[in-house]
Amino acid sequence: MAPEPISPEEAYRRKIVGVNDRTVTNVSSTNFPGHYPSENHAWDLEEFRNSFQVQFHKSAATTPHELTTFSLIGIDASIANAFRRILLAEIPTIAIEDVFVHNNTSIIQDEVLAHRLGLIPLTGNYAAITAMDFKRPPTDAEPEGQKPTDQNTILLKLEIACEWAEGAKKLLEKHQADDIDKLYVNHNVYARDIVFTPIGRQINEFSEEKGAIRPVSPEILIAKMRPDQEINIEMHARKGRGGDHAKFSPVATATYRLMPTIDIVKPILGEDARKFARCFPKHVIGLEEFTGEDAAEAGDGYEDQVGEKKAVVKNAFIDTVSRECLRHPEFQDKVKLGRVRDHFIFSVETTGQYPSDELFIMSVRALAAKTNKIRRHLANVLR
Repeated sequence: MAPEPISPEEAYRRKIVGVNDRTVTNVSSTNFPGHYPSENHAWDLEEFRNSFQVQFHKSAATTPHELTTFSLIGIDASIANAFRRILLAEIPTIAIEDVFVHNNTSIIQDEVLAHRLGLIPLTGNYAAITAMDFKRPPTDAEPEGQKPTDQNTILLKLEIACEWAEGAKKLLEKHQADDIDKLYVNHNVYARDIVFTPIGRQINEFSEEKGAIRPVSPEILIAKMRPDQEINIEMHARKGRGGDHAKFSPVATATYRLMPTIDIVKPILGEDARKFARCFPKHVIGLEEFTGEDAAEAGDGYEDQVGEKKAVVKNAFIDTVSRECLRHPEFQDKVKLGRVRDHFIFSVETTGQYPSDELFIMSVRALAAKTNKIRRHLANVLR
């Protein structure tokens, strides 16, 4: 017996997670074999290729190295969450790992200073960063770990001292020291004061033309000093993953949400329409004129309200699904809220080491590498 086809309306209804005033319904997916009698829901590669979509809403081309927003439509939550976890924890970047303090007479303790330096995002020629090796950690056979080389370590230095500015003491005597920049030189230590010292092959691969190693945000404040205080340290940056430490994560945030749905099942008119619009973020709900065709479609009792303003859904994409409208009795049975179960809206904000739209492509490659590894292991088991 051939599987019975289902209508597009029924297929869409099954994908909607119902959002009620106190409960959430239709949470579990039902598109698997055996759930519906006489229906075939076996996974099919060709069907997936035809239904899967990627929609970019905002990319790094419009907001360089900041935020990318895109939708993945037609996939399971497990796959969407795999991409999110890979973005957070498995795309390698570089960060300061070892700090050698030669002199630090500032008020910040050595360990606190080292921690602050480790959290400064670094960027550069990301093709060369990708080609870098991971430095092997210490083991019983190699207690000190792998030795630093130009292939696994980047050398950085911070050498700065605070001094009196020229004429500063005269200003103090005259009680005219209202501007601290006129009193001290190098009293604020910024990320831009970190100096990259290339070694070996790095002279070419991290040249100024290709992209030298540098802080993503030069204005990050590291420390404050006063005259006769100085910081003289050497730092080793290496390659790592966010699963080892958060400082290696290439993203500030990597989140997704389900596409909201707002279905107005009965007309909401007049002052109620204006109140209904205020229950949502701006531009989600709009007001349009209630026409005679609308009245005929709505049924009896609406003929005398032609010309009133009615509430219409303009842009459900930006809704936060706050359920505010469900608190008001005048909207009971007039609106249904929900989310589309297989429409994931991703927001990926990079720390600046990689372009944010490139990060998703890197996560796809990482997931493909994982699946290929599993296939190889399965092939070995089945031999």
